[in-house]
Amino acid sequence: MEDHLLRNKIFHLAHCRGVGPITQIRMLTALLDDPGLSAAQLAIKAALSSKNTAIFFNSYAAIQLEAVMERYKKEHIHWLTILDNRYPEYLRQIYNPPVVLFYQGNLALLEQKLLAVVGARKNTAYGLFVLDQLLPELIENDFVLVSGLAKGIDYAVHQKTISKKGKTIAVVGTGLDLAYPFEHKALQAEIGRDHLLLSEYPIGEKPLKQHFPMRNRIIAGLSVGTLVVEAQSRSGSLITANLALQEGREVFAVPGAITNPYSTGTNELILHGAKCVLTAEHILEELSY
Repeated sequence: MEDHLLRNKIFHLAHCRGVGPITQIRMLTALLDDPGLSAAQLAIKAALSSKNTAIFFNSYAAIQLEAVMERYKKEHIHWLTILDNRYPEYLRQIYNPPVVLFYQGNLALLEQKLLAVVGARKNTAYGLFVLDQLLPELIENDFVLVSGLAKGIDYAVHQKTISKKGKTIAVVGTGLDLAYPFEHKALQAEIGRDHLLLSEYPIGEKPLKQHFPMRNRIIAGLSVGTLVVEAQSRSGSLITANLALQEGREVFAVPGAITNPYSTGTNELILHGAKCVLTAEHILEELSY
């Protein structure tokens, strides 16, 4: 694990405005050479624009590090950085990995076989039927199922995995002290207690629209493959699948009726090379260890 000074500096940067994942990587690279760099020096090293430099300076100065850390302790929220040996190796390999992961729950799940399972927010009965057909065998083969705790298929993946005595990881697009959507609060709490809840966003970070495509890269990046159960054309699930493809991961899709708009996205994925999945065996034969 990285030394205390560097760890705290990375934690501080994770709470700053005006910097994104790629900028944070640039700053981290500079800090590895000199952990004592000031905010002004980091802004120069990261080539921040004048607008973002002002935003960064103001937020950096406003953060009271000890008070923030105490709040995390009270909320039972932990974190690890990309330099930590517990950081998931598959995620470390993606183009723009999160520098910090905030988490609640069993971090050891990251060491298991992870499969992303995503789908439509407005799912159909067919999508739920497919999950009931596929999940038990995946769980029996020791896959931990990763999804985004969104409405529809994501929620069903987590809920059904738990009911079938499997393990699940939820990656959310808010700070871990918030629940979005709010009606998933109880399930989120259960996952954070008995499974694993992850976010790259610090405490208090609200569910902004741009957070969810970024969240999707983590879902895909953690996993050896991504299974899309139902998806409309141009959906978030297709973003996750395309991110998986970009990182050289396996992509699986469940076909559906050509008249069903919730199967348009999965059928298109199959048309463009995703593996067609009719049974869990079609996944297992590609991901055998």
